[in-house]
Amino acid sequence: MQIRDLPFADPGVPDVRSGTRFLVWLGRQQLGGQVKSMLWGLLHHLGIAGLPLGIGIAVQSVVDRDGGRLGLAGVLLVVLGAAISVGDVMLHRTAVTNWITAAARVQQLLSRKTAELGSVLTRRVAAGEVVAVSTGDVEKIGWFVEALSRFAAGAVVLVFICVGLVVYQPALGVVVAVGVPILALSVLPLLPRATRRADIQREKAGKATELASDTVAGLRVLRGIGGEELFLGRYRAASQEVRKAAVHSARMWALISAIQVVLPGILLIVVAVHGARLALDGRITVGELVTVYSAVALSYHPLRNFEEIAMAFSFSRPSAKRAARVLGLARTTSTTTGDEDRKATGDLYDPLTGLLAPAGRLTAVVCGDPDVAGRLADRLGGHPADPGEDHTSVLLGGVPLDELPLEDARTAVLVQDKDPVLLSGTLHELLDVPRSGAVLPEQALAAARCDDVLDALAQASVDTDGDPMRTRITERGRSLSGGQRQRLALARSLVTDPEVLVLDEPTSAVDAHTEARVAAGVSELRAARTTVVLASSPLLLDRAERVVLVHEGQAVAVGTHRELLATEPRYRAVVSRDTEEELAVAEPRDGGLEAVAEGEPVAELTALEGESA
Repeated sequence: MQIRDLPFADPGVPDVRSGTRFLVWLGRQQLGGQVKSMLWGLLHHLGIAGLPLGIGIAVQSVVDRDGGRLGLAGVLLVVLGAAISVGDVMLHRTAVTNWITAAARVQQLLSRKTAELGSVLTRRVAAGEVVAVSTGDVEKIGWFVEALSRFAAGAVVLVFICVGLVVYQPALGVVVAVGVPILALSVLPLLPRATRRADIQREKAGKATELASDTVAGLRVLRGIGGEELFLGRYRAASQEVRKAAVHSARMWALISAIQVVLPGILLIVVAVHGARLALDGRITVGELVTVYSAVALSYHPLRNFEEIAMAFSFSRPSAKRAARVLGLARTTSTTTGDEDRKATGDLYDPLTGLLAPAGRLTAVVCGDPDVAGRLADRLGGHPADPGEDHTSVLLGGVPLDELPLEDARTAVLVQDKDPVLLSGTLHELLDVPRSGAVLPEQALAAARCDDVLDALAQASVDTDGDPMRTRITERGRSLSGGQRQRLALARSLVTDPEVLVLDEPTSAVDAHTEARVAAGVSELRAARTTVVLASSPLLLDRAERVVLVHEGQAVAVGTHRELLATEPRYRAVVSRDTEEELAVAEPRDGGLEAVAEGEPVAELTALEGESA
């Protein structure tokens, strides 16, 4: 696999039973790249390991005044130098390729899981953890995959050096063969403590990241209530906790690095002293002493790979564990029947709540609790919002949504969350989404009453013709008001023209006059199409052909808005929040709601709604 071939056509099905199993799975997926990198690493390290032999021959040839052997040593050193250079370049190239391809594979898996779960992902996993997994954790996982081949090459070379020195000069080789494994394994007792400290650091960093993302997302609200300094203080305290944990962790890794430097130095001293005595006794030649000493000195390079793989595994294992936890999330626990040819169309029915949305009609759903409404919207889209929630699937035309292929389920039912996100880009790019083609962007914008949004974008356009469709929208639409963002998101949902459209409080941030116009536009554009609106606004409810009251998780009343307002006290309490006496006084005249839809003000209803920035 080359970098130019990315992204993967299919990143595969990961083993997410544990972080370690996920790392092993990643390594198996890149077995060819790992072998290639290890072979280049062997060439590089064996070239370094061969230098002492060439140097020893050269020194002994000078002592013996043998010009032929000196020339042979020179040729050998040139060949070894070329091997070291080529091996080093290709090792770096293949190792970095392994890193990038592993990171790309993990990012594709995370993107696929994010697309599968949608907004439900952040209900099951903290937003800060999602950010940490998709950024820093991906890099650490890639580091381990990259270091693995270098470690394998270094381990093979160390075995080769020990065996070679025992054969070449047993008196000194035995000392090296005993000392090198001790050096390689000396840091193992310190790794658990270093890993715990690193885990604490990452946990604190994840919390700080989550706090930062939440603060940025609510920055406008914080400014409105003067809470910037409060949250700035909290983030400052969290940052200091991360700094202290990082210093605490770095001290342990510094100790490990120091051990990796001190112990090879001690081994060098032992070899030098023992070898000098053997040379004085005439048991070894000067060239043999130089060869063994140089081999021990150069063994520091492959030994460093032992420290690196220990650090890489310690840092990547918790990262892989978090990634596996995210990748292990599923839409539902149900299994598919394998019938790929069934087409889902017809009534939308939720067996858990008893909610029925007839095909081709606009159904409004009233819940007393906004959180309950949000979870119900997720259920209608085929996503249980809580791992402990009943996973009974919602039926569309009698077909369970979780038994449909994901692409078909997404095409059939589209859920717009109460806090939709606008990605940065032009308005044309925002509306360039998969759609049936039956609804044009202009029609969707008109139905969502985005006239003022288009005017604002036209004024902000850098083009001479002031085309609002080519005006760039900032990240999350922060250059627009809350109501404008909400209506643009509604237009994006309308232009897709799904079989079933589920809207969760689509007009909570607009004023009453605009809300009435939006309600009229949506009902007209979605005529003869199944639409479910979760709301408590009388302006939207009066436009619905059918209204369902959900109380304590069950559909308890069905009718029109006016019928339920007159006959159902629980419905009246949620919608009007007035006493029965106040409702009698404020009973709207015939056609009052229709008048609002045409633009005529009604004071009682206007008081219920407000523009939210």
